[in-house]
Amino acid sequence: MVKARHWTRPEEFHGEVKESDLKLVEENLSEDLKDGEVLCEAVYLTVDPYMRMHGSVIGERKTMFGAAVSKVIKTRNGEFPLGTLVLSGSGWRTHFISKDGKDLKPIPFDLGNLSPSVALGVLGMPGLTAYFGLNRKLEPKSGDVCLVNGAAGAVGSIVGQLAKLKGCTVIGFAGTDDKCEWLKQELGFDHAFNYKKIKLEDALKQAAPKGVDIFFDNIGGDFFHEMIDKHMAQNGRVYPQINMKILFHELTIRGIIVSSHYNEAQEALAEMSELVKKGQLKYKETLFDGFDKMPEAFVGLFKGENTGKAVIKASNYP
Repeated sequence: MVKARHWTRPEEFHGEVKESDLKLVEENLSEDLKDGEVLCEAVYLTVDPYMRMHGSVIGERKTMFGAAVSKVIKTRNGEFPLGTLVLSGSGWRTHFISKDGKDLKPIPFDLGNLSPSVALGVLGMPGLTAYFGLNRKLEPKSGDVCLVNGAAGAVGSIVGQLAKLKGCTVIGFAGTDDKCEWLKQELGFDHAFNYKKIKLEDALKQAAPKGVDIFFDNIGGDFFHEMIDKHMAQNGRVYPQINMKILFHELTIRGIIVSSHYNEAQEALAEMSELVKKGQLKYKETLFDGFDKMPEAFVGLFKGENTGKAVIKASNYP
């Protein structure tokens, strides 16, 4: 038997997310597999802000949903040999059994010397959201001014770099001076501002006096509305919310569901993985060591404690 642990959400979240909202439970999984079954152990797991509002728990025990990179530790399925690394939506659990392998997906690019954790971040859902949201929806071109808020997060940090590669002037807003320094010195943002220390209007007087062409919004709220009301250039493009001022500025606002573009993911990941390996697309992970740290990592997202992608290392692999 294998002792599996998983984090459950017994009730819906109410108000501020707390670690006590999540409960750790254990169960025994049989190692006596049936034909086609695959026993997997989580190597890296992800926490993402959308988990606060979207998605259903898994199974009767109400396991928190989410993606993971796992290692095959026992198998009776020829498509998944022992030691294979796979992606799955198995949730916040240390071990699980796939009944037929159809819910498992090999990592769809050559890792090379990269950590498997990149498949949950820069070369996973956040990276693809940045890639398709910017390139397919907002259509950047050389000379555009692109503003990203939440710019030191998993999506925003990638958006800014991809916009730079397209020849844009990139402005980032983040919540600490250290994050702003990282954006400028490491990622090549043209401007980076600590939104806690400077008013948006004052920042853009120096960084975008003629207005912003592309606004990739990761935050919403007052920041979004002030951007729409005062700081967008004519025919600007915005992701993802709505405001009546859009009419007068003739803005284009485009939302994105990244799963709608998964038929293009192979091409996008091939392009992005080469950029990562060449050092042209940089990333940072806030790594939490141990499955027990999942609630801490999740709650920290809403306090701005992560830079780049928050990832949980669940096992000693490799």
